Amino acid sequence: MSMQQITINSATINDLATLQQIGKQTFFETFAPHNTEENMQKYLEKSFSEEKISAELRNPDSFFFIAWEENTPVGYLKLNTGKAQTEKQDETALEIERIYVKSEYHGKKVGQLLYEKALEIARLQQRAYIWLGVWEDNHRAVNFYTKNGFVPFDKHIFMFGEEEQTDIMMKKTLA
Repeated sequence: MSMQQITINSATINDLATLQQIGKQTFFETFAPHNTEENMQKYLEKSFSEEKISAELRNPDSFFFIAWEENTPVGYLKLNTGKAQTEKQDETALEIERIYVKSEYHGKKVGQLLYEKALEIARLQQRAYIWLGVWEDNHRAVNFYTKNGFVPFDKHIFMFGEEEQTDIMMKKTLA
């Protein structure tokens, strides 16, 4: 199949159902092989509930973008600034909280386009650096960010259900 043009659009409250759907699907595809079904289901229900996503969409310090191939959502990006950041960073930072792409679109540069959108926003907002947390076992993601000039600066433990997992904190300083 030939790749149609991928477009990246800012998401609003009208995209709530789309974000829930693509959020659940891409999270499941990425992490289901490594986690119990019970932990997955609990996480998906909590993290992608209507209440949670609509609150995130309404937060003025957060920004969502959806990658579309014609009328099909194929990936999304969530950025945080200020108090919306998942960890205490300073006001000059932009956090990439999520870049997720449907597995059938991996290797088709969708993640790169979403990342470039994040970079564009960071520059527009004159941020000093971009940072993110990435699960240490998600080698695909670690390699992607390393290739884009991110370097590790810390580690962070998070609980996934009953299980402790380690996130590598990575940052990229903007000139």
